[in-house]
Amino acid sequence: MAALPDKKTDFIEWYLAVVESAGLSDKRYPVKGMNVWTPYGFRARRSLDRIMIREIEATGSEAVEFPALIPQTEFAKEKEHIQGFDAQVYWVTKGGANDLDIPLVLRPTSETAMYPVFALWIRSHQDLPLNVYQIVNTFRYETKTTRPFIRVREIHFFEEHTCQVDEAAATARVRSNLAAFEKMAAAFALPFVAVRRPEWDKFAGAYYSVALDIPVGEARTLQIGSVHHYRENFSGPYGIRYEAADGTSKLVHQTTFGLSERLLGAVLAVHGDAKGAVFPRELAPYEVIVIPILSATAGDVPARAANEIVATLSKVGLRVHLDDRNDRPGAKYYYWELRGAPLRLEVGAREAAARSASAVDRLGQRRTVQLDSLVADVESALAAFDSALSMKARSEFGQSFALAHSVEELRDSKQVRQLLWCGSEECGHAIEQAIDGALLGTPEGRPPIEAPLSGGCIVCGEISVRWALAARPL
Repeated sequence: MAALPDKKTDFIEWYLAVVESAGLSDKRYPVKGMNVWTPYGFRARRSLDRIMIREIEATGSEAVEFPALIPQTEFAKEKEHIQGFDAQVYWVTKGGANDLDIPLVLRPTSETAMYPVFALWIRSHQDLPLNVYQIVNTFRYETKTTRPFIRVREIHFFEEHTCQVDEAAATARVRSNLAAFEKMAAAFALPFVAVRRPEWDKFAGAYYSVALDIPVGEARTLQIGSVHHYRENFSGPYGIRYEAADGTSKLVHQTTFGLSERLLGAVLAVHGDAKGAVFPRELAPYEVIVIPILSATAGDVPARAANEIVATLSKVGLRVHLDDRNDRPGAKYYYWELRGAPLRLEVGAREAAARSASAVDRLGQRRTVQLDSLVADVESALAAFDSALSMKARSEFGQSFALAHSVEELRDSKQVRQLLWCGSEECGHAIEQAIDGALLGTPEGRPPIEAPLSGGCIVCGEISVRWALAARPL
C-alpha cells in the first residue's frame, strides 16, 4: 500500500485514508453520508458506547428509547428549534401509497420527540429530577462535504435529556455532564477544551451552549460534543410543569448532553500517525493481537504457545485476537499497526521455549512478557502504552494553541488562537473574518494558555474583556 498523506499539511486526505485503510467504515453505500459500520469499526463503536454508558449512568441517568418519527405538529411547537433544523430534516410524507395526514420528521435530535411525553411523566416535584439518555441514530440532511464519523447524514448519537426543578439545579446538571465527559475523555486519552459558544452560534432554543472542542490539523478544531442549558425555552411550549411543595405550578428547567460517533473520528484525528490509526486500549476493537511466528523448524510450538496466550488473556476479559493467517510476520505487524491495535505479542520458537513473548505497543515500546505472569505483564504493558499515549496527546494539544495580540496575527494562522475579546457580536464577527473561521467562544474554566487577563479587545481595544478562542472548525 502507498504511504499515507502527511497528517500535518494534508489532514483531511490523511484522515480519509486512515479510515479506509484501517477498515473502520465503508462509504460505498448508495446514500451519501450514510456509511456502513464494518465489523472492526463496529467493535470500536461498541467500546465507545460502553464508556459513555458507564460514565453517564454513574451520574444517575437512566436509559430510554423514543421513536424515530416526530409529528410535524410536535416539531413545530418550538419555533426557534424548527428554524434551527429546518434545512437539515428529512420528511416522511407517505405511508405506503397514502399521503399522511400529518407529515413526520425523521429525528434530527429528540427534544420534540421526548418533551410531549415528559409532560405526561412529570406531575410533582417528587418526579424530579428526570435524567434520561438514549443511544440511537439521528438523521440530518448534511449539505456540506460528508466525511466518515465526522460529518454524516445518519449519526450514531448519544443524547441525555433532563428536567430539573429550577435554573440552579439545571446549572448543576451541566456541571455534572462536563465532569462525566472529563472521565470519558480520559478513557480516550483525548485532551479537549470546553467552550461556551457565543450567542449567535448556540444551539437553537438554548439559553446557552457549551461545546467540547479539540484541535486538529492546522488552526482547525472539531466539535466532539455539547451540553445545553435550556431554562424554560422548551418546557413552556411543551407544557412540562410540576406542582411544587408549596402547591404552585412551575415549569421545569431543562438540559441536554450530546455526543456522537465524532468521538471515534476525534480519536483517529488526535492519536493517528504516519502508520495509521492508534487506539487507546479502552476504545480499541482488540486490545492485544497475538502473532505466532512460524517456521519450518519450529513445528507447532509457536502456535501452541500463541493459543495458550489467547486463552489466558480471554479468560480475564481482555479483547484479544489471534492472527494465525498464512502470511509473513512483517506483513501482519504492518496490518495491525495500520489498524491501531494497542499491543502486539510475538511468539516464535525461541520465545515459546523460554515461556515468554515479545510485546510491542503501537508507539513502538518493546518489552518481554512471561507466560507464567502473563496477565500482570500485559496489563502493565497496556498501562504504559496508555500513559505514553496520553502524555503525547497532551503535549500536542498544548502546541496547538497560541496567543494572538492583534487581528493581523489571526490571518493565515497555523494554530488555534487564544485572544482577548470584549464580548460584542460586532468584534466577534471581525475576529471570524480575520481567521476565516469562527469565534468558538469563551473557555469554561481555565483557558488552554495560562496568561494574565490584561489588555484590551484585539478588535476595539475595550478593556472589559475575557479570553476567547478562534479557529477554523472542521
